[in-house]
Amino acid sequence: MTGFTAAYWLGPRLKRDRDSFYPNNVLLMLVGAGILWVCWNGFNGGDPYAASPDAGVAVLNTNICTAMSLLVWTTLDFIFFKKPSVIGAVQGEITGLVAITPAAGFVTGWGAIIIGACSGSIPWISMNVLGRMEWMKKVDDVMGVVHTHMVAGFLGGFLTGIFATIDGCAAFGLKNPGGAIEGNGKQVWLQIVGALFIIGLNLFMTSLICVFIKFVLRIPLRLNEQQLMVGDDAVHGEEAYALFFEGERSHISLHATGFDSGHIVDTHNLGNHHESGQESPPTPGASKKS
Repeated sequence: MTGFTAAYWLGPRLKRDRDSFYPNNVLLMLVGAGILWVCWNGFNGGDPYAASPDAGVAVLNTNICTAMSLLVWTTLDFIFFKKPSVIGAVQGEITGLVAITPAAGFVTGWGAIIIGACSGSIPWISMNVLGRMEWMKKVDDVMGVVHTHMVAGFLGGFLTGIFATIDGCAAFGLKNPGGAIEGNGKQVWLQIVGALFIIGLNLFMTSLICVFIKFVLRIPLRLNEQQLMVGDDAVHGEEAYALFFEGERSHISLHATGFDSGHIVDTHNLGNHHESGQESPPTPGASKKS
């Protein structure tokens, strides 16, 4: 909810970036997703602060739920879009990790499977149905965090109130009599109220921080339009990737006079000089080969 609220205050990206929005590097995304999954075992399994049976249960449930969530999300992609998606699989992994976190040490294995099935389907519906509606597009949620984190997190907390067991709670030293499956339906409402409180707190505090930065400190929350056209070079003076035309950028070049002068050179046709018989203008400071 914090990221979604901050995206509202920052405003949308340029229309060019929203219309042409491709992943930067799917391979690195998979590397990061793998690291995330492995480390999440320590995140959930470390909650008991001991190498104990309940820590082992938390780790096991984390992997069961996440695997189930990934498979369900990928299956839905295949059913509705006629092809499985690597990016979709990673989204399903993330929703599974988020949803099982509040429940990891409290539910049984079959409870983790049900939570995984829900976390792979309900956030999928949220992202691919609700996320395509015009009122949702008014906030430029680039990474879809409202679906993968808020929806999945709310879902995990809610389902914990249903599937938490007495033994699971006792393993953590809690006197709570489990969730709805143990006859404690009150826990479901406590989970819902707690989730709504956190959503409201995030909404209020994030808005307060953004308003303070923008209107009190007078610090802009976003770059101006010209800087957005240039991208990272406008802030850092360097490119993350320079793989085109022997180091030149794929769409713009600032080498000639630099961004500070406001001079931007289009390099879309940089490679056409061979066909026209004309040479490209020399780069300033470059030595001419004999």
